[in-house]
Amino acid sequence: MAEFQRGSVQANGIDFHYVALGSGPLVLCLHGFPDNALTYRYLLPDLAAAGFRGVAPFMRGYAPTGRPQDERYQSALLAQDAIALITALGAERACVIGHDWGALAAYGAAALAPDRVQKLVTLAAAHPAALLGALATNYDTIKGGWHAYFFQMPFAEQAVSANDFAFLERWWRDASPEYDPPPDILESVKATFRQPGVLTAALNYYRHTFNPAHRDPALAALQETVTTSPTPVPTLAFHGTKDRPGRLEAFEQMDRFFTHGLEKVILPGTGHFLHLERPAEVNARIVEFLRT
Repeated sequence: MAEFQRGSVQANGIDFHYVALGSGPLVLCLHGFPDNALTYRYLLPDLAAAGFRGVAPFMRGYAPTGRPQDERYQSALLAQDAIALITALGAERACVIGHDWGALAAYGAAALAPDRVQKLVTLAAAHPAALLGALATNYDTIKGGWHAYFFQMPFAEQAVSANDFAFLERWWRDASPEYDPPPDILESVKATFRQPGVLTAALNYYRHTFNPAHRDPALAALQETVTTSPTPVPTLAFHGTKDRPGRLEAFEQMDRFFTHGLEKVILPGTGHFLHLERPAEVNARIVEFLRT
């Protein structure tokens, strides 16, 4: 793995720690669940070689990044984090890349501040208006997102942490069934989740976004905006054919939610962690898109 620069900034009231590489226009890279900033271990060197400054923060609640004082984790707040990070990292605008929850944050940032997001790249996540709509009614999508429901349970922390987070390894293998994740990647993820407070923070992304009982009423209008608004910036979106049930269908049907261009890339045989499964192909397409 490349030797990354490490640093921290204050953004949206949180102390964000990040890994970075390169100099030039900012590319903000946001990770998902269950993961950490080092999910971009292959992408950051390619961004740097192409003349960009790639910065991958640990998301709110994922140590060494701090937890918010109010312990809120709705996706609307993740979008605000992304916008605040662009400023904190010294840029007026940035290209934003997101995987999984990071993709929801990226979609939300573009909806809230299209003047700050130059281009958008999403990995393994349909537009939230397509994905969350299907999540509510489509059997396959419900099956593919079973964990979002399971994580609402009060004993979820106990189940996920048992046997040194064996749950997380099984989740990775289910989500990318043709990928054998290297031991160092799995150990990096488990090391993050072993840190105090990280597991509950990560599960609260699901609890606070999907369960109305746990949402902050003050965020209702903001949450509606980031969930339903069309994406108003040029977008490159990737998805695999072996990701969880129902997700590819939502991806294939999301075109109407993009007003400034959408390029979709479907990679046969890849699952949820397609950027780690076929990094050379994914990275080359990203660099080409950002350069044009």
